[in-house]
Amino acid sequence: KSVVSKKVYIGLTRDYLIQVEVISMLEINQIHQGDSAELLKQFDDNFVDLTVTSPPYDNLRDYKGYNFNFKTIAKELYRITKDGGILVWIIGDQTKDFSESLSSFKQVIFFVDCGFNLLDTMIYQKKNVPPTYPNMRRYVPSFEYMFVLSKGKPMTFNPIIDRPNKYAGIKKTGDTQRQKDGSTKKVRGYIPKEFGMRFNIWNYDVGRNKDTKDIIAFKHPARFPEDLAKDHILSWSNKGDLVLDPLCGSGTTLKMAKLLNRRYIGIDSAKEYVEIAQKRLSQKSLLPLAEKKDGGNGIPPTLKSVGILPKIL
Repeated sequence: KSVVSKKVYIGLTRDYLIQVEVISMLEINQIHQGDSAELLKQFDDNFVDLTVTSPPYDNLRDYKGYNFNFKTIAKELYRITKDGGILVWIIGDQTKDFSESLSSFKQVIFFVDCGFNLLDTMIYQKKNVPPTYPNMRRYVPSFEYMFVLSKGKPMTFNPIIDRPNKYAGIKKTGDTQRQKDGSTKKVRGYIPKEFGMRFNIWNYDVGRNKDTKDIIAFKHPARFPEDLAKDHILSWSNKGDLVLDPLCGSGTTLKMAKLLNRRYIGIDSAKEYVEIAQKRLSQKSLLPLAEKKDGGNGIPPTLKSVGILPKIL
């Protein structure tokens, strides 16, 4: 089986630098228990095509006592990401004493300092959320950030074309575009396609039997929807690429990577969560989508591109 290997220098005496080659047991298409900050150091440089993960949000949850070493993980993620690879960092902020922590913005700035580009600031909008408490004196929080970071120019982008166009098939004329100097310029007429490229605010149902049908997944205190992971994997990777979740929790990213014919590696510090994820991935019904006659690259027919650019007349 494929393994991740890395040469490391582990000792320095007066006269000698001791070099040892470490062959890790981080087999591909497996979930591994351990501290990501340490296990990621065993990966080769430029090894991972796509990372989709969600870190602990401040102190909102107790993840079996896990100590989140963000800066080490961030530096390692940059090192192991391939040139042109993508990191999707899904995060929210804790509110305390009537102020949000701003951890999400501090973290994304650190990622940029590490060398990543902030390709897009996307929004994960929850369709159904519990009401907030009146004493919080603010509106109901119903979204989280999805920071899409790239290592240089993205090498893969498979846009999802599923946004219905209101004026599909109807010739549009008279539209204008605002120019840099503030003036407007008339654009050529066009006929919108039936569907257009999705915007960067993605809406999902959340809660029991909504973000997943896997009952065992609800033993984990914080999940994101399977469709969210699926959509990012479709967008930023291709069949056979390596998808990583270094904080894999209940294994949602890994499950969808397997379904979409990607290779995967998962890491989590808690034995209980690793077992949950392993059970989800061992289901006999978990056949890759490509084996269900959906077409190349694991993209279901309903998500296949129907054309990004309208026909110019």
